[in-house]
Amino acid sequence: MVTDKIKQLEATKAKLAKLERAVAAHLERELASLPGKYGFATVKEFASAVAAAASGRRSGSRAAAKPAKARRRRRAVITDKTREQVKKLVDAGQTGSAIAKALHISLPTVQNIKKALGLVKARK
Repeated sequence: MVTDKIKQLEATKAKLAKLERAVAAHLERELASLPGKYGFATVKEFASAVAAAASGRRSGSRAAAKPAKARRRRRAVITDKTREQVKKLVDAGQTGSAIAKALHISLPTVQNIKKALGLVKARK
C-alpha cells in the first residue's frame, strides 16, 4: 500500500516536471516573439528599450515620449458685453451649454450671469 502511494507520487512528480518543461518552452517562444511584435529587429534593442522605459530615460526614437505638461486654462474675463451677449442668446432660446460654447465661457458662468440678470426662476 505504501509502495503504491510512493509510485503514484513519483508518477505525479514526473508529470509535473513534464508540464513545467512544456510551460518553459512556451514562455521561451512567447518571449522570443516579443521584439518582432513591437517592431524591434533584435532582442538586445528590445531589452534596452524596455530598460529605458523602466528607468524613465529616453534613448533613440523608440523611447516613449514624455507626457506633456497640462496647460492651465486662462480664466475668462466677464465684461458687460459678455453679459449682454448671454442675455441676447437666452432671449433667442439658446441653451446654457450652447451659450457657453459660443462665448467660450463655462456653463456655471452662464448660470451665474443668468441668475444675476434675473433670467432664472426661483426654486420653490
